[in-house]
Formats: sequence, C-alpha cells, structure tokens
Amino acid sequence: MRLEGSCHCGAVRFALEAGSPAPYLRCYCSICRKTAGGGGYAINLGGDAASLEVSGEKHLSVYRAGTRPGGEPSPARRHFCKHCGSALWVFDPRWPELVHPFASAIDTPLPPPPERVHVMLGSKAAWVELPEEGARDRHFEAYPEESLAEWHARHGLGEAEA
Repeated sequence: MRLEGSCHCGAVRFALEAGSPAPYLRCYCSICRKTAGGGGYAINLGGDAASLEVSGEKHLSVYRAGTRPGGEPSPARRHFCKHCGSALWVFDPRWPELVHPFASAIDTPLPPPPERVHVMLGSKAAWVELPEEGARDRHFEAYPEESLAEWHARHGLGEAEA
C-alpha cells in the first residue's frame, strides 16, 4: 500500500510503500510520547525504506534520543519538520530495510486495526488511561515477541511475510 504523509505546515511531504499499513502498535515509551505522542503514545507503521520519497528535505531535522536522559544517543533517527515540529518518521540503521512513519503524519486513509497492541507500558505516563486488556487490546510492559510483519500476517493484513 502506498502511504503519503506530510507535516502540519506542509513544508515536508513524503511517500513510501508499506506492506504492513494497519496502525496496530501504540508505544508509550518516554521518547515516543514526548516527541510524537498525542494521547500519551505514538503509533508507528512499517514501510520499505528504499521506497521513501521526500519533498521539502531541506525543512527536515533529525533527533537522536538518548536511551536514558544524558545517555548515549540511540542510532535511531527521528525525522521531524524544523518549522512546525511534526514528527514524521523514524529510521534506524540497524534495520536499514525499514522506515517507521508515525501514523499521525499519514494523510492516506489507514485501515482500522482489528487489535491494538499497547507496548512499553512500564514508561506510560500516570495520567494515561488504557482500555481494558481483551480481544481488541493487548498490553505489554516492554515489547511483544511477535513482529510487525507477523502481527499483520496473523490478521490477514498486508503482505504475509514474517
């Protein structure tokens, strides 16, 4: 599925192919919720890094968060618009074939997920209320063992490669 996205002010636009376009994972880690959160979490998608097309690249800035305050910066690069601050996507050279756009920056209508996976709950802000765990909501203190591709394949969504 081709995904198109943009920042709030329109200075940066991007497009990419995503075999796993359902916004299933809500990340509550302190980095996601402070840099891209709305609701106390960020929703990341998975896309093909080689297909990423960007217009307005001169308006991009990159943030490399520390794994803890004052810690060594993560190799992950969080791209955002330097004018309006919109979080756009994360690229991590440890997985060079992937790029993770934030669902909040995507303009293409996304399919609703059949299930929501809430991760990094050990870092959740106290004010965030979670839906009860059940058939549509799964909770994890850190990360689930199931990958993005495996989750989509299990639900019959996107490409079935795991």
